[in-house]
Amino acid sequence: MQKYILKGLWCAGCASKIEKLLKEQGYPSAVINMATSELILTEKEIDLEKITKIVTSIEPGVIVIPKQSEIKITNEIDYKELKKIVISSVFFILGIFSSYFGYSLSIQLLFFIVSYILVGQKVLKKTFQNIKRLNFFDENFLMSIATIGAFLIGEYPEGVAVMLFYSIGEFFQNIAVTRSRNSIKSLVSIKAEYANVLENGETIKVKPENVQIGQIIIIKPGEKVPIDGIVLNGKSSLDTSALTGESTPKSINRGEEVLSGMINLSGLLTVQTTKNFSDSAVSKILNLVESASINKTKTEKFITKFAKVYTPIIVFIAVLLAVVPPIIFNEPFVPWFYKALILLVISCPCALVLSIPLGYFAGIGRLAKEGILVKGSNYIDVLSKTTYVSFDKTGTLTEGKFKVTKVVSKNEFSGKKLLEIAKMVECNSNHPIAKTIMDFGTISCKTSLDDFEEFSEVLGKGIISRINGSEIIAGNEKLMEEKNINFEKLDVYETAVHFAVDGVYAGYILISDKLKKDSKETVLELKKLGIKKVSMLTGDKKDIAEKIASELNLDEYYSDLLPEDKVKIIEEIEANKSKKETIAFVGEGINDAPVIARADVGISMGTLGSDAAIETADVVIMNDKPSKLISAIKISKKTQNIAFQNIFVILIVKIAFISLGIFGETTMWQAVFADVGVALLSVLNAVRILK
Repeated sequence: MQKYILKGLWCAGCASKIEKLLKEQGYPSAVINMATSELILTEKEIDLEKITKIVTSIEPGVIVIPKQSEIKITNEIDYKELKKIVISSVFFILGIFSSYFGYSLSIQLLFFIVSYILVGQKVLKKTFQNIKRLNFFDENFLMSIATIGAFLIGEYPEGVAVMLFYSIGEFFQNIAVTRSRNSIKSLVSIKAEYANVLENGETIKVKPENVQIGQIIIIKPGEKVPIDGIVLNGKSSLDTSALTGESTPKSINRGEEVLSGMINLSGLLTVQTTKNFSDSAVSKILNLVESASINKTKTEKFITKFAKVYTPIIVFIAVLLAVVPPIIFNEPFVPWFYKALILLVISCPCALVLSIPLGYFAGIGRLAKEGILVKGSNYIDVLSKTTYVSFDKTGTLTEGKFKVTKVVSKNEFSGKKLLEIAKMVECNSNHPIAKTIMDFGTISCKTSLDDFEEFSEVLGKGIISRINGSEIIAGNEKLMEEKNINFEKLDVYETAVHFAVDGVYAGYILISDKLKKDSKETVLELKKLGIKKVSMLTGDKKDIAEKIASELNLDEYYSDLLPEDKVKIIEEIEANKSKKETIAFVGEGINDAPVIARADVGISMGTLGSDAAIETADVVIMNDKPSKLISAIKISKKTQNIAFQNIFVILIVKIAFISLGIFGETTMWQAVFADVGVALLSVLNAVRILK
């Protein structure tokens, strides 16, 4: 994926045309994010010169720059443009009052022309270039025709006022958009500017992109962690809020992992890097946030289609308004021509095309600030309509921090021998239960995968292995039954892992887990948000599932499930819901990949740094708090509400002024003032989500 900054692109309508032309000219993946002025392409072969020609053919003066990994905050004010507006305003005022001081009409006209050229030269230049390309339906062409038309019928002050108000509106709108872009960028501006690399006893500052795996870096108090790594020396507290949205500092000691984007609060840390910058936590987050615009919402797609037909229709009505009444009803030409000019002024859909994507991108930025990553603005809409929520149990509703509570050996196996067998098998698994068994007791693992003749993990059941000619099975009751092992069935609330060697039952290990502190509150808040059913899908047996469901006041629970069974449950819920309702599944993202992929919105929780989780899920919650789902839904609802508010207000204002223009109840400058005003207000409203 390649990203390019389109420096100087402000016209939302032009962005749509550039995107369309790029698709037609060999870049079907082209997406322009007006919220960040970025062009995103996924093609392998990209000709920058060709892209630049395509972009400048629509919008001359725009510079195409390959995007670097850092997010730069841009200047908000164009002082050259401000200077032109101020001088133009002075000449406009002189033109207005010149008649009071006895100046001739020619002097008055001169003042107006100078004022007009100062603010209108850029618009007129773009119009001339667009005419050569037969491009008649952009804001520059429409504004030029409207103002020149005003001059032709002798409405000199009106023509200048329209261009001046338009320029002032565009100036403040650009400031608002730039400020909004900067606000959004600052939310995810978590990349360190440098890394202190230790070489030959000295530290040198190096860009994170240039640091190699295995190099030693020093992180001083107050500095951001530049690259993921393992602490070799030192201990400290780290601010992880930029990654997880959590305000409570995290204690870090020797041997523990630190992730890029965290801030070192106290001690000096010596860290050995374990990843390149491109694979680090910061890069994953920035790539997800910045690429989220590729997956657009239905609202954004509708606005793009609407904009393509809205302007031509209004222009056509304006032409009819200027021609039909004078010809058919023998009405005076000038008043109807003036009314047509008002329609031209109000015919640009830029407020819609700009504010809606900006609002959704602001929502994406706000979610990222809360430690919630979405893969596209379309998932914001899906989250806002969530009506059914299903949770995995282990590591999602429960802490997933297991503890061995009992080791029971059977037949001729001693407790020590059972633990040796357990660790021999479990040390080669990444499952949380396997890690819990490995952490229990003092017996260490002395085998690797290479020592096994056979080793396979059966999803949702356990492990089947063969070493030194002996078959060792470790797993739940289902696996024991499948292998015809004569095992002891237990009536306990803990999770039991059974073991068998060459068909002989060796015993079991009991493992307990406990609910997360905010699980009960999350279920309660979901119901307050109007969620119809909150359910739990688990591979644990019924007794455990029933106990958890009762404690959390869940609507439904499903137990003894394999990964494929969970998919079937989601499909059953899908079959019984309406088209407008959506299902969210929340899991730990690794073992639940099939069901996460099947749900309308799959949410992976507590999986920062996990490639598998980020690859599978639609939404990634970067800490392990289920209550973050509440934040995700609330922010999504607010984002969608703001988008609908903007659409409603913009269309009402346009319809009102089109109607007033047709009936002669408004002026051109009032129409342009309303048009740029509502555009400015919609941009400011769009970024309310950041607060």
